[in-house]
Amino acid sequence: MSDVVPSTNLNILWFLPTFGDGRYLGTSFGGRETDLNYLKQVAQAADALGFYGVLLPTGRTCDDSWIVAAALAPQTTTLRYLVALRPGLQSPTVAARMTATLDRLSSGRLLVNVVTGGDPVENKGEGLFYNHAERYELTREFLGVYRSLLAGENVTFKGRYIELEDGRLQYLPVQQPSVPLYFGGSSPAGIGVAAQSIDKFLTWGEPPGDVAEKISVVREAAAKEGRNLSFGIRLHVIVRETREAAWKAAEKLISHLDDDTIAAAQKIFARMDSVGQKRMTALHGGHRDKLEISPDLWAGVGLARGGAGTALVGDPETVAKRIKEYAALGIDSFILSGYPHLEEAYRFAELVFPLLPLGRAKQPGPLNVNTGPFGEVIRPDAGRQAAQS
Repeated sequence: MSDVVPSTNLNILWFLPTFGDGRYLGTSFGGRETDLNYLKQVAQAADALGFYGVLLPTGRTCDDSWIVAAALAPQTTTLRYLVALRPGLQSPTVAARMTATLDRLSSGRLLVNVVTGGDPVENKGEGLFYNHAERYELTREFLGVYRSLLAGENVTFKGRYIELEDGRLQYLPVQQPSVPLYFGGSSPAGIGVAAQSIDKFLTWGEPPGDVAEKISVVREAAAKEGRNLSFGIRLHVIVRETREAAWKAAEKLISHLDDDTIAAAQKIFARMDSVGQKRMTALHGGHRDKLEISPDLWAGVGLARGGAGTALVGDPETVAKRIKEYAALGIDSFILSGYPHLEEAYRFAELVFPLLPLGRAKQPGPLNVNTGPFGEVIRPDAGRQAAQS
C-alpha cells in the first residue's frame, strides 16, 4: 500500500486557530493571541504557499467562522474557506442567503462544513435541546431545503423541524450547482445524512484500517441513494527533517500537559454523544503510554483536544508516505494543522508539498544565494528569471 501513488491530485487544506494557538498543548505557556492580524498572517501564508483552503472551527470557544472568513477572504487571492453551518441554529433560508453572499463576495471560494454538534451541554447553551437522533433528522430536513434554495428553487416545506412557505433566494452563489458541502458523522444516523445530502464525507485521523472500513460503509450507503461521495480526512502533522526530531517535537508539544488537565479534558469528552469523539478517545483512553496507535500516527493531541486528536509524525518522506496510504483508500482532501499554525504551515509546505501529487501548490521559482557584504541571503534568482522571460 505504501508504494501506491494516488491517481488524482490531492487538495491540502490548513487550519485557522480561532480558539487560540501556541507551542504547547494544555497550558497558557507559549500561547499567543489569535487576533485578526495573526489569523490574517496564517491565512496569507496558506494562500501564498499553495494550500487549497483553510478550515475554520465552530463552537462557543471560537470566533464565528462566517465573520472571520468574510474578514479574511479579501486579504487572500485563491484560498478557499471551509466554514461551519449549524442546522437548528438558524433558518435554512437565512443560511442559504449567507452562503450565496459569501460565495459571491469571495469569487466562489466558499466551502461549507455541516456540523450537527456533539456536545449536549454546549448545544443547550446554543438553544438546541434535541437528542442525537433528533439532531440528525433535523439536519436531514434542513439540508433538503437548503440545497433546493441554493439551486434557485422556490421552496414550501413542512416537516417535523423545518417549516417555510415560498422560501427563495434573490441572488445565487457563484459555484453551481451548489457550494460544496463537507460533513463528518460516524454514527449510522450521520452516515445516512451524508449518503443523501453531502458532497465530501470527512473522517478524523484513525488508523488506515479503520478509515478504510468507514469509507466502505459510507460508499455503500451512498450507492443505495444513487450517489457518489468524495472523502477527506482531518489530521494534525508534526514533520521535521529527521524522524528523531519529529518525535522529539511531539513529546515537547505535550511536555506541559499534566495529569489533572488530561483528566479534566477527558471528562468533557465523555459527556459528548458524538460517536466520532468516542472513537477518538478510545485510541488513547486518556493515557500517555502507547500513543503511537499506528505506524507514525500519534494520538497525543487527543489527550487535551476534542475532535481531531491524532497527528502524523516523522520526516518528510515518512509523512508523505502515510498521506499517500490514506489517499490510496480514496481520500482526496487532507485538512491539516500543526502547532503553532503559522510556522507549521511553512514547515509542512516546504518539506512535504514537493513529495505529493497536489491539485494546487505554489511552484517555487529558482533561488540563488546572495553572499553580499551584509551576510548570506536567499532570494529569487532575478537574473535567471529575466533570462527566461
